Amino acid sequence: MARLESKIHEVIVTTLSDDGKPHSAPMGISEVNANFVIKPFKPSSTYENLKRHRQCTINYTDDVRIFAGSLTGRRDWPTLPCQQIQGFYLQQALAHTELEITSFDDDDPRACFYGRVICDVNHRPFRGFNRAQSAVIDAAVLVSRLQMLPTEKIQQEIAYLMIAIEKTAGPREREAWGWLMNKIDEAGIDQTHD
Repeated sequence: MARLESKIHEVIVTTLSDDGKPHSAPMGISEVNANFVIKPFKPSSTYENLKRHRQCTINYTDDVRIFAGSLTGRRDWPTLPCQQIQGFYLQQALAHTELEITSFDDDDPRACFYGRVICDVNHRPFRGFNRAQSAVIDAAVLVSRLQMLPTEKIQQEIAYLMIAIEKTAGPREREAWGWLMNKIDEAGIDQTHD
């Protein structure tokens, strides 16, 4: 039996809320045999929106403030209307993919939505992530799992990621990092632990 090729992409998924407004959330999605697999946790706005409105946008961006902001209550990022689906993409997107959801498995704790590409649009070239941008994305993943991971693991990871922030962060990365560290502080996790 042939093994399926799967890639994970750290992206921003934009769905439509029941009031027609865009809802953007960071997510690691899979690409399997040229189709995308989106696995939102239940309950979540992304899950409800995809179940109701079977279209969404995958946004590829190097503005890591969007990843950090989505986890820290900063969700109002400028959007533009999609080209071939009813929805929106992020103005800061370097590229975006418009998807039609073809089927889904309503599993717990994460549903599995399968999306077919309607169109791909490139806006600006991607120059690659620097170490600080990657560190912010990794820290955002940690923040999204504060209730699931041991405190010691979070402290160790943050201490390591801080090296990249200190060496390569620009103003956007420092701002995003600050938002995430405030969220960790609010959770009562000491970041000075050795």
